[in-house]
Amino acid sequence: MKTILKPLIFLAAVAVSISNLYSQTKPLKLGYTNVEEILYQMPESKQIESDLKTYRTQLETQLQQKMGEFEEKAKAYEAGKAMMTEPVRIMKEKELQSLQEQIQEFQRNAESDLQRKQNELLEPVVSKIKKAIDDVANENGYTWVFNTESGFGQQTLIKMPKEDEITSLVLKKLGITAAPKTTTPATTPKAPTSPSGK
Repeated sequence: MKTILKPLIFLAAVAVSISNLYSQTKPLKLGYTNVEEILYQMPESKQIESDLKTYRTQLETQLQQKMGEFEEKAKAYEAGKAMMTEPVRIMKEKELQSLQEQIQEFQRNAESDLQRKQNELLEPVVSKIKKAIDDVANENGYTWVFNTESGFGQQTLIKMPKEDEITSLVLKKLGITAAPKTTTPATTPKAPTSPSGK
């Protein structure tokens, strides 16, 4: 029994020592901010939204061209199917199936390309926001800073003291005058869809 208690007592003593050491060196101070609101108020936000819209339009145009090609070939196939020999008919059906698969693959790739483009455009702005949050936290003694939004307008923190909300300090650090609260930015890309919604 003594052999079991000795390691437990030692571990408890180490834990208390570490806890005391941490509490003596830096007191725990929690802050919170809304990164989405900061992003929305960044001047770069409108340009990012515009660039994403342009990129999405380019992808949609390419998709419509591919679908137009498919529809033309499908009509030609239907019109001439009765006159085709079986090997020609089979070859045309395989060509149509291949085009349809290419369209589906283009749609899948377009979604990931659009997400990649969004990440590429957001990365420097998010880095700027993170640095401002770090600076504000260090200047004001915050050991932890939480983001109140988890996406889709959902708050992750339920109870928060107003005096520990640092969004306005971060905006000030970025040189931005805080605007009234608004909806979330439209920087979430929408994947190109076919005109028929398929």
